[in-house]
Amino acid sequence: MKIMIITDAWEPQVNGVVRTLKQTRKELTLMGHEVDMITPLEFKTFPCPTYPDISLSILPAKKVSKRIKEFKPDAIHISTEGPLGLAARSFAIRNKIPYSTAYHTRFPEYVYARIKIPLAWTYRFLRWFHGPSCAVMAPTPAVMRDLQKYGFTNVVMWSRGVDLDRFQFKESNLINHPKPIFLYVGRVSVEKNIEAFLSLDLPGSKVVIGDGPSLTLLKDKYPNATYLGSKDQADLPPYYSSADVFVFPSKTDTFGLVLLEAMACGLPVAAYPVTGPIDVISNSGSGVLDENLREACLEALKIPKEAAIAHAKSYSWRAASEQFVRHLVPLPEGLVEYSTEIEI
Repeated sequence: MKIMIITDAWEPQVNGVVRTLKQTRKELTLMGHEVDMITPLEFKTFPCPTYPDISLSILPAKKVSKRIKEFKPDAIHISTEGPLGLAARSFAIRNKIPYSTAYHTRFPEYVYARIKIPLAWTYRFLRWFHGPSCAVMAPTPAVMRDLQKYGFTNVVMWSRGVDLDRFQFKESNLINHPKPIFLYVGRVSVEKNIEAFLSLDLPGSKVVIGDGPSLTLLKDKYPNATYLGSKDQADLPPYYSSADVFVFPSKTDTFGLVLLEAMACGLPVAAYPVTGPIDVISNSGSGVLDENLREACLEALKIPKEAAIAHAKSYSWRAASEQFVRHLVPLPEGLVEYSTEIEI
């Protein structure tokens, strides 16, 4: 099958959406599918207001349409709700062709955390964006229920996986700090709620790996923590393996790929009982979920590395990618005529 994926999230961004798409493309190719991707790397871009690490494409509609026409895909998947996603959505609707979409992040909650736009307004936009989609792929049952609560009627499950060849436990003292070591890995931004972790009274050391708009503020406010900056994904395993607990303070993530990566390297998880951790950790014994994050951190110290590793091994990128393919909607055979409406 020829599959075209359109995404506003791509390199050099470092986040779960980009990792998900890269792993999915890899698995789809290994399964024998031909995958083409439309990303911001092909366009002139400008930094997203309040989040300059994200690049927004400028007037992409004409080129997006041209790329789709040239590739002649058997199925179209629109991964994000940014300028490229909007351009691909417009093309598909104008030409009356089916497509699928995905809900990767709790976008309304992110927007509210940054600029206080009411959740109802943003969810109204999302219902408009995803409404014509034949299938809105969500990463967990909890996210599916959340979307259905807000009026989505076309939601299906698309889970996630972990690269067990890369993420595995090996003895390491790369973080050579007083034990126990409590580790956070991810974007350093307001919606990740990292301050809830850094403000805790915990023994040992707190370590943050990642970059983002809140980094300078947090370093000034919590100088006793160690900030190691951003790391390439391939370099993360020894950092995970040298820590004792992975702390996930976010209340807005839909899944949290870093949870699987950390557990695969033997790190038990401490998190709030919210969407994402609830589905990933559940009653697996691989982590502790508690409204009192300090108690979760201290209790997670009692969990053996073997329990975390065993739970991570139950997630497979191949299974997730097969699930993705099942939700794709093939274009009608012989569809070669496209709208000639003027695009900008």
